[in-house]
Parts: sequence; C-alpha cells; structure tokens
Amino acid sequence: MLTKWDIDPQLDEYHSQEVPSKPLQIRVWRGLKLILFHSLRYLHGMSRTLLTVVDDIYEDLELWYPLLRLQEAGYSTHIAAHQLKTYSGKHGYPATSDTLLSQAHSQDYDGFLIPGGFMPDKLRRDTNVLSLTREFHEQGKLVAFICHGGWIPISAKILRGKRATGSLGIKDDLENAGAIWVDEPVVVDGNLISSRTPRDLAPFAKAMVDFLERSTL
Repeated sequence: MLTKWDIDPQLDEYHSQEVPSKPLQIRVWRGLKLILFHSLRYLHGMSRTLLTVVDDIYEDLELWYPLLRLQEAGYSTHIAAHQLKTYSGKHGYPATSDTLLSQAHSQDYDGFLIPGGFMPDKLRRDTNVLSLTREFHEQGKLVAFICHGGWIPISAKILRGKRATGSLGIKDDLENAGAIWVDEPVVVDGNLISSRTPRDLAPFAKAMVDFLERSTL
C-alpha cells in the first residue's frame, strides 16, 4: 500500500522505519513522505480528481471558488451534468460540463462537491445524483455541500444524526432529514463538510483541502 510507505530522510531508499523523534526531522520526514506519495499517485494513475455537478441557476461563487482552490492544491475537477453544454449561473457566469451524470462513477473520484443556487432543487430529483451522493458517503469519501446544496444530501438520506449547516432557508429541511443543525461557517462531521453561504467559502474550501490531504496520508 502506498499509504504505508515511509521514506528515508536522505532519500536513498524506501523502507518501514520508525518516525524520527526530533520535531524538525518529523516535519521534514512528513513533507518528503507527502511529496513521494503524491508523485507516486500521479505515476500510478491514482485519482486526484473530484466530481461536481452543474445545471442552470447554480450559485456562481459556490462552484468556482472551491474549484479554483482545489486546482491550486493540485486537484482537478470534473463537472457533471445531464448534457455536455454550457450552463449559466445565478449571476450569469458560465460553466461547461465535461462529464455526463449518467456516466459518472464514484470510484473514479476522491470526493463530491455540491454547490448551491436553485440548481440543487432540480438535481435532487435525479436518481443518478442521489445514488452518486450515497456512494461517495458510503465509501467514506468527501461529500461537501454549501448553502442550498444541502438539498441533495437531504434527498439522498445520508444526514440523519450528522452535524451539518447550510443556508438558513433550508434549516428546517436539514433538521427534518435528521441532521443536527449547527450555525457555524463550516461544519465537519466525518467525511461530510458543509457551509452556510458564499461568505463562508474560504473556510469551506480550506476544510475540503485539509480533508483530502489527510485522507492520502
């Protein structure tokens, strides 16, 4: 397993040895291990890709801010939709899908991003979207949703007993689905990460990247 490999501080061989005890050595060792792991992930074709969804009247910032932040951290994102075409956000910003929802498979991705807007109210009625959401959750992979994006995990029935947040407008919906409402900028419960509004995008995206980096160690 790549995730169990250790790396020698001098980079001359791979082996399973005890972690160095000195603080500086520990930081260097962890950094080298992370670089090695991600390099080998790339060479072996392992995924560093997330899936997101789009339809008309998606919330522009809630798609593009996390997407660009993930790209900065070394992750790519596939944008899935019912058709391969360009969709328009609430504020007119375009997003072009590159993957058909009917052909998206959870095992090909590291996580699932669900932006808000009016889009989730339409996609929550799509059985493919709900199945994907459940599969990501059951596999322990990242499921991140913001604002009205919570409508999709609500309909996928994965929130009972889980701490979550979202737009105040869906607070009752979340609680009726069995979620424990938390009024905070970002809420992390296992592999579920949620935020309230575009004002919370900075901690939302940071929590996503942190989760993904931890899950590869």
